[in-house]
Amino acid sequence: MAIERSDLDQIEALADLAEKKGLSEIEIRVKDRYIRISRGVNVIAPAPEYSTAPDATTTQSTSDDSDGVVQVEGVRHITSPMVGTFYEAPSPESPRFVEVGNSIKKGQVVCIIEAMKLMNEIESEVDGVVTELLVKNAQGVEFGQPLFSVQTN
Repeated sequence: MAIERSDLDQIEALADLAEKKGLSEIEIRVKDRYIRISRGVNVIAPAPEYSTAPDATTTQSTSDDSDGVVQVEGVRHITSPMVGTFYEAPSPESPRFVEVGNSIKKGQVVCIIEAMKLMNEIESEVDGVVTELLVKNAQGVEFGQPLFSVQTN
């Protein structure tokens, strides 16, 4: 199906609107037509440590009796930079961004967090191997909450 010039004009107008309003995504459905504009806006923030978890940069094995978390040398957490809803895949029918055992690279999208109806791609801040998924799909998450454990050595 070829895209007509009027369609391109509408798409361009929507993209301009998204940029002007600072939106990362716009979706429009009219009868049998569907348009989705998604700007390459990635939310990347320093990963503060979750208040109940031990320091993720610890170089020795330690245990924290208050919450039962054991910190292992070379394991870092990818944490949530915002409050929202965690999604492990771009859509319900798509495969997960990452699985336990996957090698990941710094800057690779590992999940989406929906906040205020905006889908924010969360990128890894480290290279390594995913050792644990710490939240379930469609679960609410808090700012700084660990989402994944990653072996960095």
